[in-house]
Amino acid sequence: MKERVSVSTGNACKLCAPFGACMALRGIEGCIPLIHGSQGCATYIRRYGISHFREPLDIASSNFTEGAAIFGGRDTLFTALDNVSRSYKPAAIGITSTCLSETMGEDVPRYLRQYESERQRPDGSPLPVLFYASTPSYRGTHTDGFHEAIWAVLSSLTGIRTDRPFQGSSEEGKRVNLISSFVSTEDLRELHSILRSFEVPYTLVPDYSESLDGPSWETYQQLPEGGTPLADIRAMADAAGTLYLGHPPGKDGGQWLWENHGIPLSRLELPIGIEHTDRFFEALANVTGREIPESWQKQRGRLIDAYMDGHKYGSGKRAILYGEEDFVVALASFLDEIGVIPVIVATGGAATRRGRSSFFQRIQGALRNTAAEERFIMDDADFISILDRAKTLEADFIMGHSKGLYLSRELGIPLVRCGFPIHDRMGGQRLLHLGYRGTLNLFDLLCNTLLQAKQDQVSKGYTYL
Repeated sequence: MKERVSVSTGNACKLCAPFGACMALRGIEGCIPLIHGSQGCATYIRRYGISHFREPLDIASSNFTEGAAIFGGRDTLFTALDNVSRSYKPAAIGITSTCLSETMGEDVPRYLRQYESERQRPDGSPLPVLFYASTPSYRGTHTDGFHEAIWAVLSSLTGIRTDRPFQGSSEEGKRVNLISSFVSTEDLRELHSILRSFEVPYTLVPDYSESLDGPSWETYQQLPEGGTPLADIRAMADAAGTLYLGHPPGKDGGQWLWENHGIPLSRLELPIGIEHTDRFFEALANVTGREIPESWQKQRGRLIDAYMDGHKYGSGKRAILYGEEDFVVALASFLDEIGVIPVIVATGGAATRRGRSSFFQRIQGALRNTAAEERFIMDDADFISILDRAKTLEADFIMGHSKGLYLSRELGIPLVRCGFPIHDRMGGQRLLHLGYRGTLNLFDLLCNTLLQAKQDQVSKGYTYL
């Protein structure tokens, strides 16, 4: 098949970097995101986030006009900071850049230093803490922006203390840091359950499990409750170790804690599938000095039992897999583990263009049971290029977020919805993917999707399988 040559993207398999940064910032207690750019950027992020999380999502904007685009956005940024501080009374404001402000060469860190030196509240109370994440979309995806914002928060709140002695990897009763890649609100609640079961202090960052998926309100809350407290983030500089779920494509908050505070760093894949979840629990046991609670051992046993019960439904099936890099690597390992052949593994992140081959290496390491000639790995992918490749591969199902409905319709095969975004079903934000329970949920979802597809292919349905 002749390769399609393209100079543009059609139906992109990614979102913008400021979007990812805003999602991470909403996981910080009392923090409001502020887009330094046009109003349209903030409106897009609000609308896109609301349709997945089904929650109000306030995103402020410095609201560039033609004048700001020509003469600079310092004054509009100062006005926005004043308005947000007065209206929301936030504990923190997370400023993210846009393509426009970055192309103009806006020196936002200098602006923020000037703002902090010039402004003070009339009552003498401190100004909100200001974070800044550089997030032009032409330099990355929403995954880049998400990790960039985490780095901005950690580097701002923990500071630089190179004189601190290095900590051991296991200190009984010491705080544990857990930094997560972009996962669902239900996944974050599961991580809380796992961490609490080890009975040690911990900090989970970011934590939008309540701020983006809370209970109904009697009155509107401008800043919903929830998020990682600022004090807990500051305490991350004095922990026994950091577990980082995912591989930041750029700036790395876990590496920051290691280099500046000597906090040992363990890099892990998202705990999806038995192998990756085992490694996660082993890392937790190592850093806490505690035994893995029996309840999780039993849950692991139930997952193995389910694998045996449903093996015949998924084994040998061929899958098209796409999404964020960290999520796709974990899902690829899970599918390989249950006997599914991922014939296409795709991400919208431009790994090779930015000089990063780790995505390809991670996928190759994850697909130990899949022959090299049976898999095609794509980065910087859009859905047009994925479809071109998929037409020749006779896949049985697609696994990824709801934007893959286009592929499902064109190829006539079912879509197993998971990850982000899920706009065409209820409860996308509450899908559980992580840990033994999340893996079991995905396994049931996959098997039942394949069973329904099989039932739909015959004229007379059947009720016993």
